[in-house]
Amino acid sequence: MKIIDRFEIPYYQYLNEESQMADKAPAIAKDVEALKQLYGLMVLVRTIDTKAIALQRTGKLGTYPSTRGQEAVFVGVGNAMAKSDIYVPYYRDIGALIQRGVKLSQILQYWGGDERGNCFNNEDFPYSVPIGSQTLHAAGAAYAVKYHKEKRAVLSMLGEGATSQGDFYEAMNVAGVWKLPIVFVVCNNQWAISVSRQAQTAAHTIAQKAIAAGFSGEQIDGNDIIAIQQRTAEALTNAREKGEPHLLEMVCYRQHDHTTADDASRYEPKSMREQEWKKEPIARLRRYLETLGSWTEKQEEALQAECAAEVDQAVQDYLTVVPSPLESMFDYLYAQLPNAYIAQRNMLREMEKVTHG
Repeated sequence: MKIIDRFEIPYYQYLNEESQMADKAPAIAKDVEALKQLYGLMVLVRTIDTKAIALQRTGKLGTYPSTRGQEAVFVGVGNAMAKSDIYVPYYRDIGALIQRGVKLSQILQYWGGDERGNCFNNEDFPYSVPIGSQTLHAAGAAYAVKYHKEKRAVLSMLGEGATSQGDFYEAMNVAGVWKLPIVFVVCNNQWAISVSRQAQTAAHTIAQKAIAAGFSGEQIDGNDIIAIQQRTAEALTNAREKGEPHLLEMVCYRQHDHTTADDASRYEPKSMREQEWKKEPIARLRRYLETLGSWTEKQEEALQAECAAEVDQAVQDYLTVVPSPLESMFDYLYAQLPNAYIAQRNMLREMEKVTHG
């Protein structure tokens, strides 16, 4: 017997739970203005998240998936992407989407569709929110980038539960075989709805799943936005310049139910959220800025007021959106709609006339 190969999974953390910075931190750790921008975005994401939950509870929004406790992952990833990169998201990505030009009111409109009678379409919000299968779409986009010899990368976001699906493994396999310029980012918030991370896979880390596909993976502290931004930026650079695929596992914790239709108290250990909350990303970065003498209580109050005003305006914009007609759900399925769907579209049009006169 002989050992033919060995593997390691690195773990990256620069700003620890006590808001202390590592000696060998990346350049962004010294860029106070950049850190303030990241902090402001995380506060905005938490503000809209809190408002969205309140809207759902009062019947003004549909089932909504909270991003609480995961803000650093999405804000950091969104900040690391170049404008020319292709982003293939999933359903918790508010922090990345708003940096890609999506309005807060559009995000509310998406999740408000089933409660307010809206028919959502791709003209209003040009992003899809599948669960796992988007990695295959991302691999296809990455192949197109490589085929056309473009200097850009594809980033596909997913939760750790989606890494148990066949779609994920197929996308990873083809990315490794074809050397695609793609970065897979896994937001490992420890729960796939009610299934714990430990119950869904025997792998010690999610990151090591990249090894079987023939490329590298790493773990990152998902509450450390500095590590997230820097490691994502480096992976994207390597994808653009060298055509190297990569897997980033962001380890964090879901500080809310899976969605507003879920009750995590049925399966989640009672002390877990409180314990994990001590690591949460917003307070961690704020404390660091304060130690630098770069953040004050007055600045915090101003930021909170600014975010609240922006979210309130987004809510008003959302509530005044005129619902799309029901038949518009067929308008973005095909370049030319098949006859079978034409009949269904016409049926919905007639229902609309009866319902709304």
